[in-house]
Amino acid sequence: MSDAAPRRIWLCADDYGLSDGVNRAIRDLIERGRLNATSVMMVTPAIGRDAAAALVASVAKSPRCAIGLHVTLTAPFRPLTLHFRPLDGDMFLPFPKLLRAGMLRRLDAELVHAEVLAQLDAFRELFRRAPDYVDGHQHAQLFPQVRDGFLRAVKERTPDAWVRQGGLNLPFTQRVTGFKTLVLDVLSTQFRNKARKLGLRFNPTFAGAYDFTKEPDFGPLMRGFLKDLPEDGLVMCHPGFVDEVLKNLDILTTQREKEYAYLASDDFPAQLALNNVTLGLNSPR
Repeated sequence: MSDAAPRRIWLCADDYGLSDGVNRAIRDLIERGRLNATSVMMVTPAIGRDAAAALVASVAKSPRCAIGLHVTLTAPFRPLTLHFRPLDGDMFLPFPKLLRAGMLRRLDAELVHAEVLAQLDAFRELFRRAPDYVDGHQHAQLFPQVRDGFLRAVKERTPDAWVRQGGLNLPFTQRVTGFKTLVLDVLSTQFRNKARKLGLRFNPTFAGAYDFTKEPDFGPLMRGFLKDLPEDGLVMCHPGFVDEVLKNLDILTTQREKEYAYLASDDFPAQLALNNVTLGLNSPR
């Protein structure tokens, strides 16, 4: 084991508020010290006063943990603002359609800006404070045009929060060539540039993307995510317990239980130690 001081990283559980089963799993891992960040959705059925109070109580038992806003702009969820467009019926567009609309410059950054402001305000009203950081469900914050409204809203409402970029942020010759990772890396380049111009902080590198539909063993994946992760690097995860609400809202179900089981296991802290990383207090530069 290295004699160097451990590198501090973020391990962020997405989707708090999606369902009671997801909420319970995330709170349990926070109390075990196995997470140090979770992103809260404000347009989902399992967020409200009780869920927020329970999360705050869990974080109080593990004060290393940050609470962020998981801005949600994709189906099957509905906007908080009245005039958000385009919609699929009364819901946001599915994420492939939202990405395509952004690539074709068919979105209105002002409408995105207004919706992100509304979700930031809803978070503040529920938690009585601003989020520590702001990211996006299904990486929508990285999409063309979406990122413009997203970043401007964060700058206006909570400029001290950091934002999540989803790229490796490495020289081209060192980048992983997996399709999903490559897409996130490309989308994140402009996101980082725009965030930097606005004076917003962001995580230096990102890990955690994989093909959820194949339900692989999460242990080897996590070992790969942790390998050579730099100080303040971020790993995204999606632990949860499957319930009917989750099954009705999201295709990512049983794999959440696999992620939870690994993060709750004895092997996980051993891997942290082996890679000389810690989930201690940190803040992206």
